[in-house]
Amino acid sequence: MTSQISTHTMPAPEDSTVSPGQIPSEQPPKLKGRQKLLQSLQRMSSSPTLTRRGRSSSTAGYRRDHKASLSCVSLSSPSYSPCLGNGSSSQLYGGLNPRPVTPGFSRSPGGPQDANPRIRVVDTDAPSVSLPRTVPLPFDVRPASGGSPRAATPVEVQVEDPVPLPEVQPARTLDFWGDMPQELKMEIFQHLTPQEIIRCSAVSKSWNEMCYDGQLWSKVDATEYYSKIPSDVLVKLITSGGPFVKELNLRGCVQMREKWSSDGERIFNLCRNVVNFSLEGCRIDRGSIHHFLLHNPRLEYINVSGLSTVTNSAMKVIARSCPQLQTLNVSWCSNVDTTGLLRVVQSCERLKDLRASEIRGFSDEKFTLALFERNNLDRLIMSRTDLTDQSLKALIHGKDPNMDLLTDRPIVPPRRFRHLDLHQCSEISDSGLKSLAHNVPDLQGLQVSQCSELTDESVMDVIRTTPNLSHLELEDLENLTNSTLVELAKSPCSQNLEHLNISYCESLSDTGMLQVMKSCPKLRSVEMDNTRVSDLTLMEASYRIRRRGYSDDFPQIGLRLMIFDCANVTWAGVREVLSSNAYIPRASRKPVSTVVTVTQTSDTGSSPETSTFVKPASTPSPSPTFPNEIIQLKCFYGWQMTVDEHTKRVLRGDLAAASRLDRKWADYMMATEEAGAAGAGARRRRRRAREAERLYNADEDEADAYGGAITALGGRRRRAQSGGGCTVM
Repeated sequence: MTSQISTHTMPAPEDSTVSPGQIPSEQPPKLKGRQKLLQSLQRMSSSPTLTRRGRSSSTAGYRRDHKASLSCVSLSSPSYSPCLGNGSSSQLYGGLNPRPVTPGFSRSPGGPQDANPRIRVVDTDAPSVSLPRTVPLPFDVRPASGGSPRAATPVEVQVEDPVPLPEVQPARTLDFWGDMPQELKMEIFQHLTPQEIIRCSAVSKSWNEMCYDGQLWSKVDATEYYSKIPSDVLVKLITSGGPFVKELNLRGCVQMREKWSSDGERIFNLCRNVVNFSLEGCRIDRGSIHHFLLHNPRLEYINVSGLSTVTNSAMKVIARSCPQLQTLNVSWCSNVDTTGLLRVVQSCERLKDLRASEIRGFSDEKFTLALFERNNLDRLIMSRTDLTDQSLKALIHGKDPNMDLLTDRPIVPPRRFRHLDLHQCSEISDSGLKSLAHNVPDLQGLQVSQCSELTDESVMDVIRTTPNLSHLELEDLENLTNSTLVELAKSPCSQNLEHLNISYCESLSDTGMLQVMKSCPKLRSVEMDNTRVSDLTLMEASYRIRRRGYSDDFPQIGLRLMIFDCANVTWAGVREVLSSNAYIPRASRKPVSTVVTVTQTSDTGSSPETSTFVKPASTPSPSPTFPNEIIQLKCFYGWQMTVDEHTKRVLRGDLAAASRLDRKWADYMMATEEAGAAGAGARRRRRRAREAERLYNADEDEADAYGGAITALGGRRRRAQSGGGCTVM
């Protein structure tokens, strides 16, 4: 419901000479400003045009209070014209007094002005009446009954709601790193090395918090930076990871010696989920080791090799609190023996890998019988121990096994060993090693180096019955002969053999090694230093490597040969290997077109027609660019620098530079041998040696100054010009 506001007349000065209903002779003074505005509003609201418009006059009737009412007309209606009458004349108001009675002014009760009704607000409640839109006066300029501004409560002003304009969104700047989720930031940091993460921690405070977040330090491996990182930073890394740390490798961190006593308890309380733990070469007290083992029951890998503070008490703690242990390395722990290891073997059912080099007590059959009964080890390292033939038999056959009457072999379940290390077990002989035959079918690695009492008989028995053997260490076996190598070439394991070590076996020569090179296609490493092999073995190895093919990719190292101090190996054999590494088969000759003649005979008996055409030959396939694999050679120290440089050039694909180096080195070696030979022409040979040395040290990219034919291997050969020249060539 809309309320209409009644207007009030401004008080005019009283004149006693003017009678009611008479127009005064003098006009009142002109009003200004606010008073003028109010007077104009009074004129429009009381205009007589309301009667002409057919609107009922407000004086048509009286109410119970005997006072008339007058409605206000909307100022915005276009149907009403402005009133031009004089507001001071009472005739314009139909005898009504537009001015309210001034407070304090009294009139006679019988005066004509008492009958004039007052102008007041009229509310229309009829729903059928359409009210025009009204604009009320501002509250502070509305006149009160006494002519002063109204001080009453303001009337609510109704204003149409403006049309909402679309809000202009401010241009949003892209903060790539700030808007990135925290998970993605952690994923990015996980691709950095620990050194890079520590350097990034100095960028800002927020980066420092991210760099020391525990998610980044689930693996703390100080192997690469143990000598550069201070102990305080290392402790901060470990404690930042806290429960996230699963792999803790402190190998060689001797700077942590004092931190174990001061911060050890905090580290133990935070790191309770470690799975792989390594303290090799670290300085730590006995109590700290025990506390750490007690607080980490999920340990699966423990490496405490070389620690004198590790004793049988630590083995007792491991047996009690680490039931999930799979790998234990206690090599070179001088205070540990098989008594402590026996508890670990009996308690840790998941133990797969036991490394116990230089541990006392392996001569005790009680411990080896416990290993036989458990039969769950894949790797057993017993190098440099007091292992005897009887304890080795107890490990493989057990105690008093049943014997097979036909084969005279014990009937026992096969052992699960895959890697067995008996290195430097000086008390082992053929009797003990033969127990491995037919009982370790899954054996892949066998090390019996420096077991001086072993002969061909026991080694050959083991080789025949281990078809999966891939690594064989036979170093420094004086009684070994070429028969073992020949048997190795014939055995089933020849197809899987990858590594062979026969160093210091002075009885072995080309007779056995040539058979091995021919029969073992997967060889990757052969150590033959201080043996009687010669250049023939190197040539056979080069030929076998060339047969592995060629391609357009850069070559890779396929075979490593060690021939230190081999008296029968000369520089010619070394050069044969270098030439083979840079050898590329020549492309086939240009194809020749074939002339084909065709004779056609018709059925009518006419003379036959002969036509000749040329048949083009097929385009040859492009020749390969690089060999697939090459040989990495370790030889006499005087030649090693040249061999290494040649290998680098071949690996980076610069075969032309490698061939030039090969030829110059061959010329240098030939001239050196000629210069050192006795007889006539010594001055000429010395001059040639100086010239060859100059060519050898010259720039590699210069043109070749010597002519001559190129051999099939890409090298250059030159016949000696004197009878007492190079004996090898």
